[in-house]
Amino acid sequence: MLASNGVQAPRVDVDPDGNVVPSDLSRFVVPVPLLEGYWYEIVESAREAAETSEQLGPMLSDILGRERDTLRLSKQLASLYEEIELLYTITETLGRTIRLEEAAQKIVNAVSAVVGAQQASILVHDPDTDCLRAVAYVGRDVVRFAPLPVSDECSIAARVFREGRTMMHDPRDPESQKPECGEDREYRGTAFLSVPITYPGQDGEHRPVGIINLTDRIGTDAFSGGERRLVQAAASQIGAAVENARLVARDLEQQRIGQELELAHDLQLKLLPSPAILGSKVDAAAHFQPAESVGGDFYNFVRLPQGRLGVMLGDVSSHGFSSALIMALAMSAAGIHAAEAMTPDDALRGLLESIGNELAETEMHLAVFYGVADRANKILRYANAGHPHAFKMLRGGARERLGATNPPLGLAEETDIAASETTWKADEDLLVLFSDGIADAVNEAGEQFGEDRVLDIIEHNRESSTEQMVAGVMNAVTEFTSVISDDRSVVILRA
Repeated sequence: MLASNGVQAPRVDVDPDGNVVPSDLSRFVVPVPLLEGYWYEIVESAREAAETSEQLGPMLSDILGRERDTLRLSKQLASLYEEIELLYTITETLGRTIRLEEAAQKIVNAVSAVVGAQQASILVHDPDTDCLRAVAYVGRDVVRFAPLPVSDECSIAARVFREGRTMMHDPRDPESQKPECGEDREYRGTAFLSVPITYPGQDGEHRPVGIINLTDRIGTDAFSGGERRLVQAAASQIGAAVENARLVARDLEQQRIGQELELAHDLQLKLLPSPAILGSKVDAAAHFQPAESVGGDFYNFVRLPQGRLGVMLGDVSSHGFSSALIMALAMSAAGIHAAEAMTPDDALRGLLESIGNELAETEMHLAVFYGVADRANKILRYANAGHPHAFKMLRGGARERLGATNPPLGLAEETDIAASETTWKADEDLLVLFSDGIADAVNEAGEQFGEDRVLDIIEHNRESSTEQMVAGVMNAVTEFTSVISDDRSVVILRA
């Protein structure tokens, strides 16, 4: 029977036959020095017990102290090993997995197993909707969770994300944080651990990208400080998975968009006709270079009865996808109306009737020149709807501007559209059309390429083919500036 510190307890000895033998010895229970809660027993006389205690006490204190330190260190090492093993599992998962959902599920399985949580979830922030979206879960299927708005004042997860700090609740601690708004979390106990998943931004500051929630502990319904630190360490690794998945998704999306743009670019160029449709004896050339993958410029060549030749150049206001859609509509309608109309102005009226609604809805307009070279009658008839860069170049260097006969389509009424005409010398005169992207190109010094440079290049190459003239203009403007701020088109006819 144990006694308290220093209290003597009667001793009873027994001989080999089981008989009680009186003894003059006593039993003393003595505390181990410096180690609270540790005791040892001495069975001696009072005087001898005191001497033994003086010698034995320090020795036991040293031995048991070392043993206690070893046990505490073993627990720390076990906890550290558990953390290292978990982080290694996460790192290995990130190295092998691309899809966010797949990586998140493996990670949440590992984390919940280590801390003994029967329910766990990983929620990732969607910047487009400003909501937290469940991507992995232990205990319930993520399809049961609707996106959680970050602004939700009643949600612990939303609060953790907004504030970027860990929250945990221990029901045994009256000062521990409790759920707000009577939130029903549908788990057995009342303890929870919610940790922000963070990732360093370009400025080096860690920003939350998601949340990991853990509840329903196995055994004691509370999470220890060590488990909190372990989950926090894991959360920093999960942030890498979230960002890696986003980068991969963004890269794949950019690749898809790039492929679609390349396809759209090729399709748009295929819409433009070859000058060869005018006949083998006609010298004509054209080139179109969009500012982006697709653009709003277009040209057309039309072979008409009585040996007449139709040439059109259009420039939709703006550039990019919206103008490319209008360009495709205009291109399709222009071919039909140019072939059926008796005069250039009739063709533009028909074109306006076909695409007028689309121009109004998109708040765009179309500057377009359509000229018909009547070689038999030596006349060039044309209708110019606000296209500024249209010229007839005569042999000898003279240049005649073919001015606008009406405003651009979309700004003009059908009744405003008119035509004009000038003389035409077959095989001598040149019809030169080019878009704003050529004339308005600006170099680093702020100098504009201008109309004169275009016409000088053409005049300098007068004896060359129209294809060489067009190439000379395009090469010159490319050397002048590498920045393409607007679609570039050039059309030249000599017939």
